[in-house]
Amino acid sequence: MASPGLLTAQSVRIKQARRLATRAFRRKSGRFLVEGPQAVREALEHPELVVEVYAEPDVATRHRDLRDLAQFADVPWYDVNRAAIEVLSETVTSQGVVAVCSLVDVALEDAVLRTARLVAVGVQVRDPGNVGTLIRTADAAGADAVVLSAESVDPHNPKAVRASVGSIFHLPISVDADIATAAKAWREQGLQVLAADGYGSSDLDECIDDGTLAKPTVWLFGNEAHGLPDGFDAIVDRSVKVPIYGRAESLNLATAAAVCLYASARAHRRTD
Repeated sequence: MASPGLLTAQSVRIKQARRLATRAFRRKSGRFLVEGPQAVREALEHPELVVEVYAEPDVATRHRDLRDLAQFADVPWYDVNRAAIEVLSETVTSQGVVAVCSLVDVALEDAVLRTARLVAVGVQVRDPGNVGTLIRTADAAGADAVVLSAESVDPHNPKAVRASVGSIFHLPISVDADIATAAKAWREQGLQVLAADGYGSSDLDECIDDGTLAKPTVWLFGNEAHGLPDGFDAIVDRSVKVPIYGRAESLNLATAAAVCLYASARAHRRTD
């Protein structure tokens, strides 16, 4: 039996929050779920985005700063039992706290400003873990924005949010972008568009050595299985392959993104 005052899995609030696991309801409601102490902590640094927090009673003791942040920002905090938190959780073993937040994506023109120097773009990226990792990597590399094509998974997907480890709150993210149209606009505002491609005509080492990466850059990263769609060579300035020095056949999306974004970040820092 639940303790007095604890919300249960049968609570109307919990049932409504659980519906945020689906993309359609996230878009309809304008909200998504953020799970785990670190991610909720990052969310509460932007209290205007946090609608409410659900937590097991001991979370307020183990993570007192979370309760303090919520109280300071006047964010509603609801104690729930274990069954309720498990209903909201996408993990095998829940960490005991979940926040409901407003969606964070913005319009493309608000994400990629004219001052942008480094942008990461996911094209038809279908794995939520890869989307979250791309956001986290772009954040770590100091990118100005992340853009996702219309065919990519929703960055508010619980698995993507968890893989971003809070970075979803750190930089602008735009979704459902028409990349071909956007690439033209990016060039007009002074950004070069590079495609990460295992069969690219240019080599990343060459781009580092010849100064290409010192320029403001948009990096395109393709689908996990098929890479970038046919015809993308026509909309990019260069297709760039990451050199393979050993016997591995290729790099996965997340690793290739990390190598390319950090190479650009390094080049930019050397010219600052």
